[in-house]
Amino acid sequence: MRFIAFATASGPALGLRIGNDLVNLTAEGLPSTLEALLQQGAVGLERARVAAEKGRARIPLEQIQYLAPINNPAKAIAVGLNFKDHAAESNFQPPSYPVLFNRFPSSWVGHNAPIVRPHVSERFDYEGELLVVIGKAGRYIDEAKALEHVAGYSVFNDGSIRDYQTKSAQWMMGKNFDRSGGFGPEFVTADELPAGAKGLKLQTRLNGQVLQDSNTSDMIFDVAQLIAICSVAFELVPGDMIVAGTPAGVGAARKPPVFMKAGDVCEVEIEGVGLLSNPVVDEA
Repeated sequence: MRFIAFATASGPALGLRIGNDLVNLTAEGLPSTLEALLQQGAVGLERARVAAEKGRARIPLEQIQYLAPINNPAKAIAVGLNFKDHAAESNFQPPSYPVLFNRFPSSWVGHNAPIVRPHVSERFDYEGELLVVIGKAGRYIDEAKALEHVAGYSVFNDGSIRDYQTKSAQWMMGKNFDRSGGFGPEFVTADELPAGAKGLKLQTRLNGQVLQDSNTSDMIFDVAQLIAICSVAFELVPGDMIVAGTPAGVGAARKPPVFMKAGDVCEVEIEGVGLLSNPVVDEA
């Protein structure tokens, strides 16, 4: 199933995509957010399937305003240097333990919404990434069973303010400027994709030019490993997100560097998961 969060006159709503149309699940009595639906577990997903089959009114996708699939997770964990080629271009040794940091909800927007270059920096970089959504709670999760805890996947642009990212050894500032990242367009349940979302082509394009071209099989730490490692520190709960890292080709590593600027359009596409597109604007 493919879920889309979208805006209505009465507030956010959750829909299920059927072809080029959307069934408004919220209007059929289901929760208005994906987080709330996932907290109902398999029962919630089955309710969504049934509601979509019975849904009377379908909305054409071109008429909706997309929201990020999740806007209020308990945890949003991002992974740095999770592709060997990206670690090399960044002059780091491939990590033996994942580089983890937080991403705050105020730092992302949905599909088609503008991402914002802050006026304090001209080093606004793109990072195309696979996003993993937890569907089943767990602590100290065994790697062999970790994929049982995955609800599904989405696409993320981990927009990065590079000069602030490198001001200290901690990356939090450079990764969390308001509205600097993109997320969407939809959430795809795990059963629609290969186990662990392995073997999927990942590509980032800026104004149509391919700048990142890789595959999710090239991650140093795969989805199961990331879940097992993260769950050592804290319980993962439904709606938690893991943004699983970017491949080589980031703007900061290019010669000359390539950074996003107002008027650009950045696209991140992951095979079978979707195409996320965001225009770039300057901070007002």
